[in-house]
Amino acid sequence: MADDFELDTDDLQRRMDGAIANLRTEFASLRTGRASASMLEPVMVDAYGATTPINQVGTVNVPEPRMVTINVWDKALVGKVEKAIRESGLGINPQLNGTIIMLPIPELNEERRRDLTKVAGHYAENARVSIRNLRRDGMDQIKKAKADGLSEDDQKFWESEVQDLTNTYIKKVDEALENKQEEIMQV
Repeated sequence: MADDFELDTDDLQRRMDGAIANLRTEFASLRTGRASASMLEPVMVDAYGATTPINQVGTVNVPEPRMVTINVWDKALVGKVEKAIRESGLGINPQLNGTIIMLPIPELNEERRRDLTKVAGHYAENARVSIRNLRRDGMDQIKKAKADGLSEDDQKFWESEVQDLTNTYIKKVDEALENKQEEIMQV
């Protein structure tokens, strides 16, 4: 009955790839002393009764290496966008110029770099937890199949497959974290 059991490792792998992609997106939002439009992606604005990403209320540009500008389309939202940026924890002080919000990116000091490496570590730990949760899902499927008559040898085989996949993805998270911390600490 359960002899034909086959764990969908492709699905697990796809979901673990999603955790890595999410980690990369979070890492892109961490500023490293250079301006980047992606650093504003996690910032949400309370617009029209819903939380909305900044890029949906204005045009985000990077006119020079240490400046990001946001051209807010609706004048009524300028204050809300400015407030969202101030409260985002990015450590950037927005400057208003009509409907354009300018974000000068200050040079990172040593203390801020250390804080950012801690934030990067927190993002990496969240990714590891996601991957471990996916491992648990896979292991639960194997236990269910074992209860349905899966042989012990097959159970051990599938458990080792899931664990190997998990180890591979945890290693990818660790490498991404190491690279990001190096990038942040670079002066």
